[in-house]
Amino acid sequence: MAGTRDFLFEIGTEEMPSAPLINAVKQLGPLVARGLDEAGLAHGEVRVISTPRRLAALVRDVAAATDEVREIKRGPAAAIAFDADGNPTKAAEGFARKCGVAAADLVCREDTDGRQYVFAEKFVPSTAAEPLLSSLCEKTIAALEWPNYRSQRWGVHRETFVRPIRWLCVLLGDELIPVTYAGVSSGNTTRGHRVLGPGAHVVADPSCYEQVLEEAGVLTEERRRAVIAEGIAAIEEQLGGARVDTPQKVLDEVVNLCEWPTVLVGSFDEEFLQVPHEIICESMLSNQRYFPIYDASGALTRQFVVVANGRPSCAETIVDGNERVVRARLFDAKFFYDEDLKVPLEEFRSRLATVSFQEKLGSVLQKSERLEDLALAISHEARVGAEAASDAQRAAHFAKADLVSNAVVEFTSQQGVMGGYYALAAGERPEVASAIRDHYRPRFAGDDLPEGTAACVVAVADKLDTIAGMFAIGEPPTGSKDPFALRRSAIGVINILRERLGCGFEKLVDAALASYAEQGITCDASEVSASIVAFLKGRMEQMARDAKIPADVVAAVSAGSVSAPRDYFALCEALSAARQGDPETFENLATAYARASHLADDGLGTEVDAALMGDAELELLSASDGARTAVAEALEARDFSRVIAALAALREPIDRFFDDVMVMAEDTALRENRLRLLNRFSSVFADVADISALAKKK
Repeated sequence: MAGTRDFLFEIGTEEMPSAPLINAVKQLGPLVARGLDEAGLAHGEVRVISTPRRLAALVRDVAAATDEVREIKRGPAAAIAFDADGNPTKAAEGFARKCGVAAADLVCREDTDGRQYVFAEKFVPSTAAEPLLSSLCEKTIAALEWPNYRSQRWGVHRETFVRPIRWLCVLLGDELIPVTYAGVSSGNTTRGHRVLGPGAHVVADPSCYEQVLEEAGVLTEERRRAVIAEGIAAIEEQLGGARVDTPQKVLDEVVNLCEWPTVLVGSFDEEFLQVPHEIICESMLSNQRYFPIYDASGALTRQFVVVANGRPSCAETIVDGNERVVRARLFDAKFFYDEDLKVPLEEFRSRLATVSFQEKLGSVLQKSERLEDLALAISHEARVGAEAASDAQRAAHFAKADLVSNAVVEFTSQQGVMGGYYALAAGERPEVASAIRDHYRPRFAGDDLPEGTAACVVAVADKLDTIAGMFAIGEPPTGSKDPFALRRSAIGVINILRERLGCGFEKLVDAALASYAEQGITCDASEVSASIVAFLKGRMEQMARDAKIPADVVAAVSAGSVSAPRDYFALCEALSAARQGDPETFENLATAYARASHLADDGLGTEVDAALMGDAELELLSASDGARTAVAEALEARDFSRVIAALAALREPIDRFFDDVMVMAEDTALRENRLRLLNRFSSVFADVADISALAKKK
């Protein structure tokens, strides 16, 4: 094998935005590794290094040349490969084509078995790494993708990149690899921090690349992240138990906005603490990428963390400049909030008539009216009590009012949150304000559920109204299209019903469609309702599988009549645990139930004549009737472990029945009586699960 050297491929640019840079980092390593493999160049670890102004791959132990390849492949027998005149047959031509050689180049010789065969001999000479790496680098730059970002052109060149490329540093050991892209040619220099290490810096060898960067005021992503974490930890300790809020998305962006981070603390005026902390924090996080600081009690403080990319000795000037910026931003937020407090909630709500919810479903005001009716229906179904029902209806009345407020127009992610503040300021009950605040929850996977019963009712009403409306107009989600996030809404509905309200969703779907019918939006209610129920049930089944409940258990329970989310998951878990604890019993019971279901004849009913029965039949009759009573009582008590235990107790009687009894007797009276008994046995399971789904497939 040829000798190996480290390889450096650096693309230097104008400052790249954080999101596309993070995406490019994920792409670059696999692209370079795949390119080296396809070129036949052996290599070691591929490591990606990035800063706002560079994207680099550092590869250990790249071969200086490809290996020589000498391949000899044996083909068909010579007698088959050539005809009587010595011309190649189709067998020879096919073999030659497969090996990448001409049929005329095939050679005949004797193999170890003493027979004559044709052989294809192929020799691929060693190739130096330099031209292969040049081609690889140019192809890799062009292959990088920038989803959601428009690539740029510069100068007179047609090639594009997310930001103009200013330099390329490409080295194999100390050897310069020539690469040209969009008029930029490679060299052996990188560029340092714009302030701390401006200009070009020579990279003698890839092994010293990171040292050159650091001496030029540039740290790698891992080092930058560590410096920021250490700085924040020091501030929290210095402030005596304070907590710096560092959302992962914003932290990732900050890491990719600087090359030499310096963690500093600024502060804003006391008067801004009178503004809801949510819009203060959103303004700082989303607009300036400042991190808010909370004290030990969890209250927002006047201080915030800013990560600077300038000269550390200028910290005082940097902090002063950032405080001026945040003061202007927070003044705007305070102005919006103060102006909104002057407007009654009813006035905000009336303005919703001019805001479209969906072209075919009317305005947001109409949605608000539907939410009131649906909130009452949900309250009744969930039996939440008169006070909670009244709070839910009042919250539904004002739930969308803040959408036209100044603060929400400016800070859209605070919809609902600001409505809660305005409701409290208007004298509404805290439970009503809390329901308005929380009714968008859960907004994403892992988000908290709404707090309070009224909030849960309004949250379900809001999500279910959207689902019902989109299905009613024939626009359910598809594999590639779900603009109203109906799948996420369905998961939210199921989680709230499961964890908080406890009721099922079938009657709620009918109530939601009835509200649309009153508005004049008509559809085939029974058909649409069935589609929505199937959609919600499908989400619930997927959630159960995601929770590691076996697929056959999910299928068994889904075939029964238990569909309220709380009961559905409890039954799945009880059946799964029981089957895991005694797999033989449930395997045998499932097989027997499948056999009974196959033989049963629903047209005969379940009334039997005990006088025609033998011992095994009487035992099964008694066990089935006892199990039916036990299952009904356990279902009423929602004791699903007891339900499963009652079903499992049927295993021995049904096994004995099939061992001792010939079901399909020649005597018609006996045969039909035994089939009625199997109907009676099978009916015990009808409201629980299709136990036959647990039988092992042969």
